[in-house]
Amino acid sequence: MLKQLLEEKIDFVKRMGLKAEVLERGHVELLAPAAGNQNHIGSMYAGALFTLAEIPGGALFLTSFNTQRFYPVLKGMNVDFKRPALGDIRVTASLSDAEIQRIEQQAETEGKAPYTLTLELKDAQGAVVAISQGQYQLRQIGR
Repeated sequence: MLKQLLEEKIDFVKRMGLKAEVLERGHVELLAPAAGNQNHIGSMYAGALFTLAEIPGGALFLTSFNTQRFYPVLKGMNVDFKRPALGDIRVTASLSDAEIQRIEQQAETEGKAPYTLTLELKDAQGAVVAISQGQYQLRQIGR
């Protein structure tokens, strides 16, 4: 059900064919296929890469935090494009149990808790095509 939610709930994400390959507490792995996501020069469109960098924040929230008590907010995102993204592109995002507990405890106490996800988007050969840095905030519902 979680896989279907991530892949199909947002129409743009569904159209781009994003696949959730691993969804575990504190760890997600996602793939953006090259097919249908190319730009005018044949590499992956920057908007598709941005989406691939942004979705792990929501995926980690859904796998790691109490969705009845908290919700995530993306406060800012920077993407540094390193090389043309040719072929399918993957991203892995993780939060340790200690970091999950710290974030949740701070959100419980203060109503919100900031955290940063720095991710590497990689091609099939493992070459980094982009590095993203997302500034997120976990917020307590009702505060």
